[in-house]
Amino acid sequence: MKLSTLFLLKASLLNLALVSSGLVMAQTSPGQSTQPPVALRPDIQVEHYMKVVPEAVRLIRNPVTGAVYYTTFTGEVYQIVESPGQAPTSQKVFSAEDHGITRLQGAAFLKNTLFLAGNISVNNNKGTKGRMVRYDMQTTGKPEMTEVFNTVEYGTNKTTFDHGWNALEISPNQKYVYVNTGARTDHGEVQDNGGVYPNARDNALTARIFRFPVKAKNLLLTNDEAKLKADGYIYAEGIRNAYDMAFDADGKLFAVSNSGDYDHPEDMFWVRQGRHYGFPWIMGGIENPQQDPNWQPNPDNDPFMSKFAHAWLMRYFRNDPEFPKKPQGVSFTPSVQNLGPDANEYRDRATGKVMDGDSTGVTVGTFNAHSSPLGLLFDTHNELGSDLQGDGFVIRYAGGGKNGANNPNPLRKQGKDLLHLHMLYDKATDNYKVKTTRIVNGFTSPSDALQIGNTVYVIEYGGKAGGDIWKITLPANDKLARRKDKKQKV
Repeated sequence: MKLSTLFLLKASLLNLALVSSGLVMAQTSPGQSTQPPVALRPDIQVEHYMKVVPEAVRLIRNPVTGAVYYTTFTGEVYQIVESPGQAPTSQKVFSAEDHGITRLQGAAFLKNTLFLAGNISVNNNKGTKGRMVRYDMQTTGKPEMTEVFNTVEYGTNKTTFDHGWNALEISPNQKYVYVNTGARTDHGEVQDNGGVYPNARDNALTARIFRFPVKAKNLLLTNDEAKLKADGYIYAEGIRNAYDMAFDADGKLFAVSNSGDYDHPEDMFWVRQGRHYGFPWIMGGIENPQQDPNWQPNPDNDPFMSKFAHAWLMRYFRNDPEFPKKPQGVSFTPSVQNLGPDANEYRDRATGKVMDGDSTGVTVGTFNAHSSPLGLLFDTHNELGSDLQGDGFVIRYAGGGKNGANNPNPLRKQGKDLLHLHMLYDKATDNYKVKTTRIVNGFTSPSDALQIGNTVYVIEYGGKAGGDIWKITLPANDKLARRKDKKQKV
């Protein structure tokens, strides 16, 4: 794992949220030119839209005004301002000093209300608290802020695996706001921050998806699972880090989650209330070997473990007889199964070799290991045409890139791309399968995506040099476009 001291000290976003998938932060120097992404089919166009400030995370849109905003890990919120004949610019709206969230990873609009979520540091940066606020953007003058919740203190750690509170999603009926809180571990191991928080693993405030009424305010969330469930706040559990969530046109909630440093596939889940999705005992449909009290990890004889994996180098993979047992009477809900043709490479459990599901007929749950799926969205209003209409899309943060073709690890040859997801309900399993196809390739650390009409905007994290937003024009639903045009002329 190649992590600069700078990023460790800053605890930057994608180190925290994604590095456990084996990522290396992409860096560009000011003035360094980058190759634009490339469309992989002739009916898609790719254009550069604008440059953005460093460490960009989320790309969101106010559905009332149409204004587009993006956020940064360090707590800034920017509105994108367009002027005729000029390149779009970034206008700062909020900073961490305004809302108090110093690790800002979640943002979403409900009408004119802006929700923000993330973490703050406490106990001399040894501990953390989760925090969510909302702003009424309709008010004249400075928008009014309301605290939705704060959590009690719990231990952060000196690793890159403290994922924090991040993805936000508003329910289609506009009654609830969903928020993901990622694991504070790679695979459920003890992370005690040098003994400050003895024997601390994951807890009631991590590795879960929460749900709150949109009008909730001034909540204090305690590290008490029974109370959180009794209050109705825990929606689903056992998800390592659902860094992005989205509802489809039928109101079903899906989430994409990254696995740890072991070669587990990366999950996509159909998230349903009260379900448990297996973490830390199962990731990507594969058992976590750490739960075996006799396990002696060794990358020399375990092909699922790289000798360069951060969790191995730091000895987070270790013999752990005290690892928690699976909860009794709980059935784990499996991930969506990937039918290919893309992102369905996997490491065979019997031979340890990397296989392609297209050749073997094996489905993968869900995407190839270490791909870090982000930017999940669905064409909920059927604004796209051709075979894309009504379907889903996701970006892969990791893999691929300039050295992808020459990468000796087949799990990392492709990535940094936009995937088309055609979802198929399977009645026999009461779950989904997905056909996954690459349609745009060549991004640099893409962190989020936003659909407006038949256009998808992809924002790049960019590191300290700043990134870009790319405009991806997809085939349009011509009938819908004509109806809209006719309505506007009336």
